Amino acid sequence: MHAGNRRHLYRRLIAATPPGTLPGGDLLPVRHLDFAARSGRIAHSKPRESDMRLRFSTVALTLVAAMTVSTSLAQDKKTMAFVVNGASDFWKLAEAGVKKAQAELPNYDLQFKYPEQAAAAVQQRLMDDLVAAGVSAIMVSAVDPKSSTDALNRIGSQVPLFTTDSDAPDTNRIAYIGSSNTDAGKQAGEIALKAMPDGGKCIGFVGLPGADNARERIEGMKEAIAGSKVELIDVRGDDIDQTRAKRNVEDALAANPDIDCMVGFYSYNPPRIYEVLKEAGKLGEITIVAFDEDPITLGGVREGTIAGTVVQDPYEWGYQGMKLMAKYLEGDTSVVPENKLIIVPTKMIDKSNVDAFEAELKMRING
Repeated sequence: MHAGNRRHLYRRLIAATPPGTLPGGDLLPVRHLDFAARSGRIAHSKPRESDMRLRFSTVALTLVAAMTVSTSLAQDKKTMAFVVNGASDFWKLAEAGVKKAQAELPNYDLQFKYPEQAAAAVQQRLMDDLVAAGVSAIMVSAVDPKSSTDALNRIGSQVPLFTTDSDAPDTNRIAYIGSSNTDAGKQAGEIALKAMPDGGKCIGFVGLPGADNARERIEGMKEAIAGSKVELIDVRGDDIDQTRAKRNVEDALAANPDIDCMVGFYSYNPPRIYEVLKEAGKLGEITIVAFDEDPITLGGVREGTIAGTVVQDPYEWGYQGMKLMAKYLEGDTSVVPENKLIIVPTKMIDKSNVDAFEAELKMRING
């Protein structure tokens, strides 16, 4: 119990205690009685130190009992945490999904956690802290699954561990819920092929090149454009650093002024591409292929300066993910499929359906 709450409870106990009694209704001990014949009244001598100690001890015991009940009630709720890979507006939808799940899971405390920076060590420290605090289950978008196998296994050996967005299939995670990033990459390839029927050279930009979600999207796009005249000649990483992300686009444009296409593989990459091309006066001249639903991206799709974007459904990751973990904690293992993969489909957004999609997004975020 917080110190301020203890002081408040103490004051309430004292205020509710009738004069001459202890909390609970017991009479104060009276040692010296002086019968004043003239007044006909009974006068009490000044309470001895031992009596005051007794009263204080009883109040303290009452406080301890109240604290114990409060702690017990708090412990009745199991905590489940959704841990993301870095600060990005992309995660607002997942957070809204977790909020919806919280309304349907009153016996659980659902927490949404951002690491201080997009680094595997920082994310692992955050999960260690959650485990130490008594969390019952964790869902995580791992920053770098390939280099974090041991750390993720350590977490998974202490609490049920689920993955989202970026899977870690070589760990002891229970299941993955999220997109098929390979399929999403193929859809990005389809957008590029449609936008550049005569072919062209593309440069890609991504946050964490080593993360499974990035690697699979890139591989999926390469598979879709294989045998065509569209090429992905380079991909530059930025470690989820917005300033670096924009600088990567500026550098790529300076080194390749005749580039035909730019691909933003993480949610914030297309807006940085848009900004740089607008500043350079090349917006509309270079094809932009995007991922996710940043407002700048959707605005570009609406005006036709972005060919299209592949959108995921992080809202459902948050909502379905929390419901899934709750059922698992309650002993229902049937919710985990045999292949341990729960795929939430992605879809392509272009000028024809962007307005309807954005209206749906606003409704979800606003509850």
